[in-house]
Amino acid sequence: MTSDTATTLSVGALSAAPGTKVRGSVRAELGTLTADIPVALINGSRPGPRVVITAGVHGGEFTGIDAAHRLATRLDPEQVRGQVLLCLVANPPAVYDGRLGTSPLDGVNINRVFPGDPGGSPTERLAAWLFDNLIQGADAYVDLHAGRIDEFLRDFVGYRLTGDPELDATTAGMASVVGHEDVVLGLNPDGGNSHAAAARLGIPAILVETGHLGDRDPEAAERVVAALLRVIDFVNGDDVAPRPVTEWVWAGFVASAALGLWYPEFVPGTDVTEGQVIGHVVDPADGRGHEVRATATGRVFYGMRGLTVVPGTDLAAIAAPR
Repeated sequence: MTSDTATTLSVGALSAAPGTKVRGSVRAELGTLTADIPVALINGSRPGPRVVITAGVHGGEFTGIDAAHRLATRLDPEQVRGQVLLCLVANPPAVYDGRLGTSPLDGVNINRVFPGDPGGSPTERLAAWLFDNLIQGADAYVDLHAGRIDEFLRDFVGYRLTGDPELDATTAGMASVVGHEDVVLGLNPDGGNSHAAAARLGIPAILVETGHLGDRDPEAAERVVAALLRVIDFVNGDDVAPRPVTEWVWAGFVASAALGLWYPEFVPGTDVTEGQVIGHVVDPADGRGHEVRATATGRVFYGMRGLTVVPGTDLAAIAAPR
């Protein structure tokens, strides 16, 4: 896991020579559209791994974007070992135009379609660009998320088990130094999440969820910066003390069956049992409520806080102790 720091670190037309830092934007072609992706390239003066960090995969998730900006400003290439590649706003259409989990360009959730499709919809093309130009060159990968404007969330780290003992141990080590109490595991690397697609390539990859409801909390951003510095040190082989964690596995997801007004009866961290009423969707036309029940026994890690929902809206995600 050592990059050759005698070479220039490049993404598209943007490049950083050894011992330098460069910030700018790189244009991604999305068929008939383009997107300018802001990145920071820190090419260290000493050998080490390439750590790739993305933020702004979804709109309305501000903590990670703020933390990535702070880290990009703070890192000194003379002190960095290896290379750090920061993508500060990975999905500009969703971040700037929609502030949503889905893109206003095509209604696609980019974190369900990795590694993308260079011939697909604009969001599928963007996923392919991010994967090909940033993620697949990583020795370690961190994807920063938060609860968006209408979503409340309990901080956690997520990663996927692959069945490769060495890879899974390295990923678990990365997760353990973040500092969040809870680690939620996917039992396989299937699916379209960026960290799952990275894991399928043999890249240690974690998802870091911090903050919710579109909060702009400088203290939370600073905690993420500190966590990222610990992850970078860990990946470089430093003796970084792991933090105590509780492991969970995803057990059930709850989606709305109706259009209406959503009244949850839980907060992030609430323990629920399968079949328990966890809220109501009220039809605004007649005022009648429809019960929403937990689909599993466990703890709610995130859920919908917004008032208005449509059929299929994600209302709650439940994990069980591992």
